[in-house]
Amino acid sequence: MTNHAAVAVASSVPTSAEVVGVPVRSSGTVPRQLGLSRSALEANGFTGAAGQVLAVPSSKGATMVAVGAGDGLSANELRDAAAALTRACGKRASLATTLPMVAADDVSVAAAAQAVTEGVLLASYRYVGSKNDASIANPLTDATLVMPAKASKQAKEGVTAGIATSRAARLARELANTPPNLLNARDIAAQAVELGAEYGFDVEVFDKDQLTVLGCGGILGVNAGSTEPPRMVKLTYTPRRPKADVALVGKGVMYDSGGISIKPSNPMHALMKMDMSGAAAVLSTMTALRDLGCRNRVTAWLMCTDNMPSGSALKLGDVLTIRNGKTVEVQNTDAEGRLILADGLSLAAESEPDVIVDIATLTGSAMAALGTEYAAVIGSSQPVVDALIASADTTDEPLWQMPLARDKYRKLLDSVVADMRNIGGPYAGATTAAIFLSEFVGDVPWAHLDIAGPMNAEGDAGWKSKGAVGFGTRLLVDFACGFEPA
Repeated sequence: MTNHAAVAVASSVPTSAEVVGVPVRSSGTVPRQLGLSRSALEANGFTGAAGQVLAVPSSKGATMVAVGAGDGLSANELRDAAAALTRACGKRASLATTLPMVAADDVSVAAAAQAVTEGVLLASYRYVGSKNDASIANPLTDATLVMPAKASKQAKEGVTAGIATSRAARLARELANTPPNLLNARDIAAQAVELGAEYGFDVEVFDKDQLTVLGCGGILGVNAGSTEPPRMVKLTYTPRRPKADVALVGKGVMYDSGGISIKPSNPMHALMKMDMSGAAAVLSTMTALRDLGCRNRVTAWLMCTDNMPSGSALKLGDVLTIRNGKTVEVQNTDAEGRLILADGLSLAAESEPDVIVDIATLTGSAMAALGTEYAAVIGSSQPVVDALIASADTTDEPLWQMPLARDKYRKLLDSVVADMRNIGGPYAGATTAAIFLSEFVGDVPWAHLDIAGPMNAEGDAGWKSKGAVGFGTRLLVDFACGFEPA
């Protein structure tokens, strides 16, 4: 786990604060402590629009930073404003702000405090990794939300929730940013064991021999070209008297060369260490459930292997038998994610949960359609899709629904030699991939998140930091905690 700044609630600005974030609305009185008039702010390009920041130099004491509050900030705007304020701190270590106090009328104190906490902790994340210069790490050590004493209890509840969700997202980023030679399937399984002991969920690790006994032909086929063995990791969080059973399945291709359908050597290929972002999001989600008092039982499957070309690698035309007995003709070894998810979804369906959600960096088709800001959601159950979109709106991890359309496109997966092929042709790739996955969930309400587009950020923006952004983690936390069976 990465270290993060401590976040506290206080009724006044601590004397140790090096930066004080002062919200300024787009109209009305400018807070006196800034020492500037509205005309002076506007002369420096600051209008008070949501999320704007302007550092005000000071010869003594803390640096004041004006933070645009518009006419009152939504939770998502608060998160991004806190992120902008955090970046404005530069190399300073201590921050204080009254930002939660300019929440819009429909935002509770707890939600405002949570959003500000998330903005601070997500914006202050930096991947240090193998750099010898550790100064790249953000120096922020503490942040204080300044609130009236009467709001303290709710604010502290929000801070606690924000720490749990941000810690999870930071972990997902750390895992996905790690170079593939430093994080293989065995490594992530070992980390899961440690995290389970720390955060209160059970962990079972399945090796290659056990996967063979289970009949998981999808993950074994993808792994056939690698010298690194696969791992399936089952995670189980069980509260007292659970209200519902939620199943999560994460794609964990630790490095994706494409197999013998090898990828071109380009910037996207260089990001294929992040092809395990789905598994990272699921594992990280599990670390937040106990701290948030999640009342649902959550069981997760991480399907972890790399996809490499070699003399033993999966070939075009090979037929694999998935855990549920269905057979798949391989027409493209770079359509490997759906093969490993098929085994995980089959096992999840066997457990008869109330809902299954899988998450994967699955198709370039979804990225081509939606770009880098939205993930695709496709499912067999509209209520589940709607619940995921609601969680996406809450967490600012946006989803866009695409059609499953089995009646129109299932025939594209027809095979002469097996139950289906693993690709459906050049068009509607995100949909045909989802149709493929739908063959393995039985009658359980199910939805699929294709996060290929937003898995990575080219630069800092809002709550996202450059590199892997941990997309889907906070969304899944919100969904898993809030899910109610139809």
